[in-house]
Amino acid sequence: MTHRVNPAQTLETQGITGLGRVYYNLLEPAIIQEALARNEGTLGQGGSFLVTTGKFTGRSPKDKHIVRSATTEGTIWWDNNAPMSPEGYDRLKADMLSHMKGRDYFVQDLFGGADPAHRLDVRVITELAWHNLFIRHLLRRPDASELESFVPEFTIINCPAFKADPSRHDCRSEVVIALNLDTKEILIGGTEYAGENKKSVFTLLNYLLPEKGVMPMHCSANHALDDPADAAVFFGLSGTGKTTLSAAPDRTLIGDDEHGWSEKGIFNFEGGCYAKTINLSAAAEPEIFATTKKFATVIENMVFDPDTLELDFENDSLTANMRCAYPLEYISNASATALGGHPKNVVMLTCDAFGVLPPIARLTPAQAMYHFLSGFTSKVAGTERGVTEPEPTFSTCFGAPFMPRRPEVYGNLLRQKIAQFGSDCWLVNTGWTGGAYGTGSRMPIRATRALLTAALNGSLAKGEFRRDPNFGFDVPVSCEGVADILLDPRRTWAEPSAYDAQAKKLVDMFVANFDKYADHIDEDVKACAIG
Repeated sequence: MTHRVNPAQTLETQGITGLGRVYYNLLEPAIIQEALARNEGTLGQGGSFLVTTGKFTGRSPKDKHIVRSATTEGTIWWDNNAPMSPEGYDRLKADMLSHMKGRDYFVQDLFGGADPAHRLDVRVITELAWHNLFIRHLLRRPDASELESFVPEFTIINCPAFKADPSRHDCRSEVVIALNLDTKEILIGGTEYAGENKKSVFTLLNYLLPEKGVMPMHCSANHALDDPADAAVFFGLSGTGKTTLSAAPDRTLIGDDEHGWSEKGIFNFEGGCYAKTINLSAAAEPEIFATTKKFATVIENMVFDPDTLELDFENDSLTANMRCAYPLEYISNASATALGGHPKNVVMLTCDAFGVLPPIARLTPAQAMYHFLSGFTSKVAGTERGVTEPEPTFSTCFGAPFMPRRPEVYGNLLRQKIAQFGSDCWLVNTGWTGGAYGTGSRMPIRATRALLTAALNGSLAKGEFRRDPNFGFDVPVSCEGVADILLDPRRTWAEPSAYDAQAKKLVDMFVANFDKYADHIDEDVKACAIG
């Protein structure tokens, strides 16, 4: 037993006994020492820690289960969340605890949420030392006095070496992520991919916070320099640009992935960032690039030179989902509090592989709810197992894999917040232009940044707009620093008739997808598919 822990809240008091050595709340240098001693990775340039995660280099959303009980029966969106029987869970937990006997484990006691009024006290128990380092970056770290009185509300146990048995544990494969809201536990087994740790906490907060009137959001967030009241949020699935676009040098970063919107404003769930590194460059993203050579940054699934330890940002032979995990303070303009006011601007990021959507469009509140519930984007290569090139998809609320409740719960919460606080809403396409994937090209990031800057400083709203004939939203006709032709995607295609056919196809997909919400939403939202 090492380092600081509440003596009344050891693993033994939780009924987890017979382990080898237990390391409580180690700091970064000690974790790295233990990880190196166990040959879990390589010490990289600047003291970063280089790891690979084996055959699982992305999340396994189909292996995520929620225990079905009297508590959850009427509150879980079962069409989107795989159930697990209480009996299957009990066997899973018993077998996992048996697997843990005699093995060393690492414990971090952490907060999910920067706002003390709404945060969740989470204990994370990991088999791998570097997983402990990862989650220490990604959640929020209590100070020494808080650790001495820390009482976990939920406990996560992560054992990559444990293989689930579908017939015995009522799951799908040897990989399992099981959330039990009655026992307040999450069990993870069979995968070394570290992202499962943080996303399980996000799923948990997505369940708990709506009951308190707090909107949980799969988004990044920032605010104007020296003005937390001028905040903005950026919704989007992994790979749409949340991390990149929120880390703007002229604004203060609140966080890059998961936030809540309470009666006081927005707050980051996390204490760090988990950024994709494929094709990362010092020129385009200097702040994020610099973290890859900072002490204790976790470098996940990147190819590197065995002699110089130089990282190869273009080599995706392990996965296109290569990432780095680092504490928020490694970004120079990060907020010290991770808090902001009510967002003046709500941005929804989509990666349109069809090449139909404009680079930016202004949304009415009804259109904002429509596009939020639709959650159209393209799954980007590597983010999930089996995805090797962009796939068009509808992921409701821009985060269906993490939504335990019905999507209308989140959609109505968002609409209420937008109406109450008067946020301006924008849809931003970071996907393709000049044609679909395979023909067109990716939207220039410089153009996206220029459009977002103009939207956030209010100048874009003062300009001229045209009505999009396919979706009915307003599209600016010009923006300083952006070629006018880029703002009209039909003009970027070599054959306008081909664009029209592609646009009709996409509109039809939106309409068909939205049918399932028809009985749950207002008429003005239903009318938003076509202008």
